[in-house]
Amino acid sequence: MEDKKPIKGAEFIIREMNCEDIFTPEDYTEEQRMIAQTCLDFIRQEIEPNLDRIDSMEEGLMPSLVEKAGELGMLGMSVPAEFGGMGVDFPTSMLATEYLGRGHSFSVAYGAHTGIGTLPILYYGTEEQKQKYIPKLATGEWKAAYCLTEPSSGSDANSGKTTAKLTADGQRYIINGQKMWITNAGFANLFTVFAKIDGDENLTGFIVEADSAGITLNPEEKKMGIKGSSTRQVFFNNVEIPVGNLLGERNQGFKIAINILNIGRIKLAAGVMGGAKEVINHSIKYANEREQFGRPIAKYGAIRHKIAEQGIKTFTLESAVYRAAADIDHAIHAKIADGMDKQKATLKGIEEFAAECAMLKVVGSEVLDYCVDEGVQIFGGMGYSAESSVERAYRDSRINRIFEGTNEINRLLTVDMILKKAMKGELDLMGPAMAVANELMSIPDFEDESTELFAKEKKYIKNFKKTLMMVAGTAAQKLMMQLSKEQEILMNIADIANAIYVAESTLLRVEKMVKAKGEEASAVYIAIAQTYIFDAADAINKSGKDALMAFVEEDELTMMLMGLKRFTKVAPFNTKNARQLIAGKLIDKGDYCLSDAINM
Repeated sequence: MEDKKPIKGAEFIIREMNCEDIFTPEDYTEEQRMIAQTCLDFIRQEIEPNLDRIDSMEEGLMPSLVEKAGELGMLGMSVPAEFGGMGVDFPTSMLATEYLGRGHSFSVAYGAHTGIGTLPILYYGTEEQKQKYIPKLATGEWKAAYCLTEPSSGSDANSGKTTAKLTADGQRYIINGQKMWITNAGFANLFTVFAKIDGDENLTGFIVEADSAGITLNPEEKKMGIKGSSTRQVFFNNVEIPVGNLLGERNQGFKIAINILNIGRIKLAAGVMGGAKEVINHSIKYANEREQFGRPIAKYGAIRHKIAEQGIKTFTLESAVYRAAADIDHAIHAKIADGMDKQKATLKGIEEFAAECAMLKVVGSEVLDYCVDEGVQIFGGMGYSAESSVERAYRDSRINRIFEGTNEINRLLTVDMILKKAMKGELDLMGPAMAVANELMSIPDFEDESTELFAKEKKYIKNFKKTLMMVAGTAAQKLMMQLSKEQEILMNIADIANAIYVAESTLLRVEKMVKAKGEEASAVYIAIAQTYIFDAADAINKSGKDALMAFVEEDELTMMLMGLKRFTKVAPFNTKNARQLIAGKLIDKGDYCLSDAINM
């Protein structure tokens, strides 16, 4: 009997899904599309005309823009109505994040305020703390910042040196320390601060009002990009706060930080997607207008390849992001149905899909980097000029591979989280891994391919998953505890997992589109899925070889490389013609027209 249970986090590795069981951007309701349109109108009317003023850090401008966003309800998307918010579901908040992701430095200020600034209090605060602070944050009356990173603790956040000491009368905590790279610090009214109490092993969270005595700020950092976002160091010198401002439980601050980062990671993937679509729009417009040798450069194959690849990468990212967002939402609602409080259910639902959040953060930030880099290349010399629309996008993009945990850390975390799920019995990797090991010893299956649409592609993805099982399973078996130190191998495994998740998400989305619109109307989308999967086969093969050659030897290596070749084998496919078809649709329409969310 077919398994209709909602998919669990990381279960995509061992479970096949039907296209009807996933959410796609084509499924958004009219109300959700109206929210997206409101967000886009805000960017067009309030942010784009003021980008130079924002980047010059005109006094008071960014806080006023945050307040305007608050007046339109944009700061309270995830906040329940009882605290002055809209209380929308997770996919809707992701859609808003995508469209506001086009706002360069504003997007950073918005994301920091609504995410890491507001959510720790919403999800971990006492009722009194939420009543006091959340309504002000939801409207933008108060702005929030998140103080975690220190000069000596970046990726190793729990090694922070900031201290909190309880006073003798037990009424106040005294905080001392230094935080750096704090977004929104220059105008924040409220800080979520992480410190260690009396030499504790783990951090504890605190709510600190910015006008507290003893808080000082360094001047604004001079940055490569996102120049309009406030980024300062914050110093705490004997800062006294009421004992009631402890956030969550003692020693649980690191857990708070990690869980909030899970949300930040998938929200970043949505935000950079909006940025990527905007760069594609600029790229297509310039390519259609710029003439060389008597023709628009959009007529030339080299430019069409770039535009097609921008479109492929962004469409496939979008497919994976909204699939994961809806899966998270299903997990949240299942926990609410079981009697869990909504805020706790939201945290637990997102935590369930922490691996996917880490994966999409990596994929999304690297997709945007590709799009802005090729955007500058399409513009040529003009792309290097500060007068162009893509120059700012190029500089602003680079931070995303560092934000919310570096991409290297997120790759390592992806594999670590999946293996921990397996060790806890939450994910059955052992059975499928053993089946793949047995298959390596068997005669390959040379049965005729089915003529059903996407039969080949589905088999390819099934085989990609066998590659992941073979490489990850062998690494875990041979290296055991040593595996955690083999970062290159772990990153190879993560790259295989990322490619599989994106490929499968895209294929399921396109299959759903074909069933709704027909094969002919979906030709461009079919080309996108087929091109991505064809290229993914080579990428997975390379990552698999790099990993296996690092820890397998002699006859066993020969056997596994033969298995790898079998599992990543795909039929010949004309990617040049496919990209021409994709580019033609984008260039003819004049913008990113591959999804139906709203009219651009």
